[in-house]
Amino acid sequence: MAETAQPRRSPARWILMGVVVVAAIAGFFYWLSRGHESTDDAQIEGRITQISTRVGGPMIELNVTDNQFVDKGTVLARIDPREYQVAVDRAAAELADAEATAQAAGVGVPIASVSTSSDLRTASGGVDEAQAGITVASSQVDAAKAQLLAAEARARERQATATRASRDVERLKPLVEKEEIAQQQFDAAVATADAARAAAEAAESEVVAARTGVAVAEQRAVQARVASTRADAALAAARTAPEQVEVTRARAAAAGARVKQAAAQLAQAQLNLERTVIKAPSNGIVGKRSVELGQQVQAGQPLFALVSRDDVWVVANFKETQLAAMRPGQVADVEVDALDGQTFRGKVDSIGAATGAKFSLLPPENATGNYVKVVQRVPVKIVLDPGQDADHHLRPGLSAVPTVYTK
Repeated sequence: MAETAQPRRSPARWILMGVVVVAAIAGFFYWLSRGHESTDDAQIEGRITQISTRVGGPMIELNVTDNQFVDKGTVLARIDPREYQVAVDRAAAELADAEATAQAAGVGVPIASVSTSSDLRTASGGVDEAQAGITVASSQVDAAKAQLLAAEARARERQATATRASRDVERLKPLVEKEEIAQQQFDAAVATADAARAAAEAAESEVVAARTGVAVAEQRAVQARVASTRADAALAAARTAPEQVEVTRARAAAAGARVKQAAAQLAQAQLNLERTVIKAPSNGIVGKRSVELGQQVQAGQPLFALVSRDDVWVVANFKETQLAAMRPGQVADVEVDALDGQTFRGKVDSIGAATGAKFSLLPPENATGNYVKVVQRVPVKIVLDPGQDADHHLRPGLSAVPTVYTK
């Protein structure tokens, strides 16, 4: 029996079927890619706090080592505090001295007010008394001069009387020798002349006394004028009482300002003393320790890096052509290379304010003649849903592959 001939398929039919299959596969993958964007230019980011010292000195205590987890407030290191304790004691003593000075200056304000008022009244009374003294002294000078004039007149009168009596004795002496007059008459003339001379001498003494009285009165007048001058000066000084009170108040205010200054210096000294104890500002893992026990450190010198293990996120650098449909709040999956591709769930937090190139040290300048268009990348921050990394395996710097679902 003869075999039935099988119809042969043409090559064109096979080619057509292949094209259909390829088109179907391409369409499938295109359909898959339309609703999400992915990139391998991403890494885990976290809070890294550089811990440095605010004061200098020898390191006397180190309590942590690299990669050690510490809680917030843990004492990481201590600097020798003795020098700063001395500064605190000195500042406290200066504050006490300033407070005592300010207290004394404050008490002096009312005292100065009362004292200056009393001085003004006393000085006014002193001026009046000095003026009265000048008046009295002038009157005494005038009286002394009048007495002197009267004494001089009496002295001239008595001198004239003594001269006349002496001449009478000289005229009667030859007559008594010739017995032309009685001896009794001559003796009476001699007695009268002696009395006249005594009276003249007494008058001269009165003149001397009167001159002394004039000198004394004039001296008293000079003293009265000096006292008046001093009283006027005292009154002028007393009239500056308001200014003196203001000066006292200004001194009290300055003393109060010195108290505040001393208090600020004490607070700064206490703050420096507290800064000799270096504590962890937050929970984290210590890394990059750059200090050893006994080392002399300077203010501002970095000592540790504290890496937070709780607050981590992903920064994905997407191409600018991938951002058309990307918005904050969209769901994202993140695969981490270090964890064998373990996937973490998250969402888009924000899209960078500029491309990564703009934040570089030397950003590109496209206004040149050799411009070549380069697709730019924009950082996108993706935050992870809480509770997915209970063992804290995620570390800043790990590579990741995020996928953002835009539809």
